[in-house]
Amino acid sequence: MRFQILTCDSPAPMNTVYLSLGSNVGDREANLVRAIDELASRGARILRQSSFYETEPLEIRDQAWFLNCAVEAEAELDPQQLLETLLEIEIEMGRYQSIKYGPRNIDIDILLFGASVVDTPDLVIPHPRMAERRFVLVPMNEIAPDARHPVLKKTIGELLKATADKSAVRLWSGRSK
Repeated sequence: MRFQILTCDSPAPMNTVYLSLGSNVGDREANLVRAIDELASRGARILRQSSFYETEPLEIRDQAWFLNCAVEAEAELDPQQLLETLLEIEIEMGRYQSIKYGPRNIDIDILLFGASVVDTPDLVIPHPRMAERRFVLVPMNEIAPDARHPVLKKTIGELLKATADKSAVRLWSGRSK
């Protein structure tokens, strides 16, 4: 049996992804801006970006407050390739995390990858705790209130209204002038 190699000149399909970014070490605002720039420089087309929000830490409360945002982007990557790209950005930005849920200069999580559901040892999409976290839902609601969670079958707006999380999430006004 002979195999024929077919070539295709059409571009790879673009996947719509939603990401959560956070920082609570160093210049938090600059860290988020740099991470978003890094995404764009690696082929992600940024469609929408939320405002920045200052959020209180949840699991380990004795640490600095976070600055968080959400991004909607298109990328020609599969979920594993996207995860690898995000990890590269975090490493290049000098991310360190000595304690789980502890301080970090940058954290980038995949929230949604189109309507895909992924469950591997390395990656779970949709993000397994996004429905429980106001620091994720508030920025997501700003840019995509009608985006639907493919497992819970609810929109981001519905998840925000239903979450039991009452932690503080404040609109960030930016650097002091």
